[in-house]
Amino acid sequence: QVQLDESGGGLVQAGGSLRLSCAASGRTFATCGMGWFRQAPGREREFVAAITRSGGSTGYADSVKGRFTISRDNHKNTVYLQMNSLIAEDTAVYYCACTLLFNTIATMERASAYNYWGQGTQVTVSS
Repeated sequence: QVQLDESGGGLVQAGGSLRLSCAASGRTFATCGMGWFRQAPGREREFVAAITRSGGSTGYADSVKGRFTISRDNHKNTVYLQMNSLIAEDTAVYYCACTLLFNTIATMERASAYNYWGQGTQVTVSS
């Protein structure tokens, strides 16, 4: 079992920044490929970013590339999502997730690849 706990969401003006954190417990964090997804009201959950177990590879959705950065600290059992230049379209509930089976970015872009999910943290960007 892996427990995931997101934090760092909130209300921010367009152009601002937020840093989301996702703390993992219950299993060796280094065995998790980690992803961030988001879901806006009335829309399906969508891929945002992913990072492999060692942190050696990262991937991003086109909509956030150049603005968001995913990173992880395996000593702190935490994955981060630094979000800069936020726009209203970034408003959503953001979820972190762990996959025990997949460790290449191409396979980690699908929500179905993930075994464990956090409860989500709300990000609201005012325009």
